[in-house]
Amino acid sequence: MRLKDKVAIITGGARGIGEETSKRFAGEGAKVVVVDLIDEADVVSEISKNEGEAKYIKTDVSDMEQVKDMVSKVKDYYGRIDILVNNAGITRDGKLKDISKEHWEQVVKVNLTGVFNCTQVVSEIMMSQGSGKIINASSVVGIYGNFGQTNYSATKAGVIGMTKSWAKELGRKGINVNAVAPGFVKTPMTEKVPEKVLTMMENDTPLKRLGTPRDIANAYLFLASDEADYINGTALEVTGGLTL
Repeated sequence: MRLKDKVAIITGGARGIGEETSKRFAGEGAKVVVVDLIDEADVVSEISKNEGEAKYIKTDVSDMEQVKDMVSKVKDYYGRIDILVNNAGITRDGKLKDISKEHWEQVVKVNLTGVFNCTQVVSEIMMSQGSGKIINASSVVGIYGNFGQTNYSATKAGVIGMTKSWAKELGRKGINVNAVAPGFVKTPMTEKVPEKVLTMMENDTPLKRLGTPRDIANAYLFLASDEADYINGTALEVTGGLTL
């Protein structure tokens, strides 16, 4: 029970890596607030069936007013916020010449501005508490780039820059800020990738498999736990050795 009675907000928490993280955190004793854009989050009822505690708040993280409302509700429910996992993210892939203004702005709004919005609001509460853990979803492509992912790579690189800046600003207030940079993970987001490309990714990974949502949820869990109290400002690569 590494997160016993901790209050954790998980954005993008109803699907993929976020869904697995919500279940993992609840299983470790956290009071989980699932934040997403779908109408209902099945993961909340699943957690409840397993005697965990979870609430769902539908929120567009790119809209600051919605974020403020969501955080206010969490504060009203629990009186504190111990963990924020900025996991929500989208892709709109395309080569540089093909990326539309709309697709550029959509990815920036969710992947970069959404992380900024949630962190700015939640960090105020954490500073008043004198403690907190903030974990941001970056990506291996935010470190090394990737063909056809200019917009996604740019936002994930930006997340690492914000993480390091916030670690310096907020560390003195008792708040740890870190990022996780996954490699290629089997999620609904990667289902659109051609099978031959996925096979190539597996072959390029020393462990000879793609990551699973649980692999990433485990990294989030570690950084959210007391075991990571002296880790601040890092971008933890969880890639199976892809970049070696």
